[in-house]
Amino acid sequence: MKRDRYDSYHGRNRFATAFKVLIAVLALILLAALAALFFLEPYIVYSSDGVRIELPFFRDEEPPEVSPGAVVVATPQASATPAPAAEEPFRAVLLDRTALYDGTAAAQAEAAGANAAIFDMKADDGSLGYRSELELALEAEVNAADPAINAAIRLLNGGELYTVARVSCFRDNTIPRWHNSLALRTSSGNWRDGTDSRWLSAASAEARGYVAGVCRELAELGFDEILLDCCGFPTQGELDRLQAGENYDPEDLTGPVEAFLDELDAALADHPETRLSVMTSRTVLTGGSDGSGQTLALLEEHQLRPLVQEDGAPLPELDWTQAVPVTAEPADPDGSWAVLTANTQ
Repeated sequence: MKRDRYDSYHGRNRFATAFKVLIAVLALILLAALAALFFLEPYIVYSSDGVRIELPFFRDEEPPEVSPGAVVVATPQASATPAPAAEEPFRAVLLDRTALYDGTAAAQAEAAGANAAIFDMKADDGSLGYRSELELALEAEVNAADPAINAAIRLLNGGELYTVARVSCFRDNTIPRWHNSLALRTSSGNWRDGTDSRWLSAASAEARGYVAGVCRELAELGFDEILLDCCGFPTQGELDRLQAGENYDPEDLTGPVEAFLDELDAALADHPETRLSVMTSRTVLTGGSDGSGQTLALLEEHQLRPLVQEDGAPLPELDWTQAVPVTAEPADPDGSWAVLTANTQ
């Protein structure tokens, strides 16, 4: 008979103790291996001959001697990323707005030898080729009549055809009739250009906001590119009749254009895929001033693709993009061109 419950104890299990010691030793070896791998990782070389370790203090080569004050130029390593391909030719033709929904846009562009279709989405008369939700557009009743037009535009822009929305930025014959405060003025009323069209003032923050809002809505509809026409102040017509003041300062025409382009970039911040192009002049592309407020520096800063009226002379070479000549009809099948029947600046 057992005297108490402790009689069954026969001492410690020696095998269990040895097993714990073995686990501790293996853990130390694992930690040492991980530390060595971390230290030696920069010196591990993988080649066709296998894996080897090249420690700097075992190398035979000696560092080159450098004279005091000498400039050491590092030789760039070859990049695994290929150089960007040259910009593809841009061949675009202006199509009637009916091609937005009748299914003929791609066929019409192909027939003209074009790879892009341009649509007049904000015309010189102020009318819009889509349904806008902007307050000024609703008030002035410039929206397209078809309530299903936006859906048709999204369907077209979801296809393979490259689409461009032309926006007559500040030439607008409708909005100034409703809001004289947004317009370029004379001493007796709204100023009109040689085609009897009114103009919004690029110096008006509200006018700039309206145009930027139109561009944002067009980007949301899926256009690949937005062509800014009449982007600035007028350069033709009876300019001497323009009334100087808050909406027109002949000493500062570039400031309002710069403000508009900055505001446009902000408006399109959620659509970085939408490219911007601009109708400009050869004078601007050669660094001069044409009275519009555009400058070569602004075009480059905002990465605008320039479109210029063809006059037979070669276009200047640009650092950031290829300038596109605007022609009367489809031109060189291998070069860039754009046909605009509404080239108005």
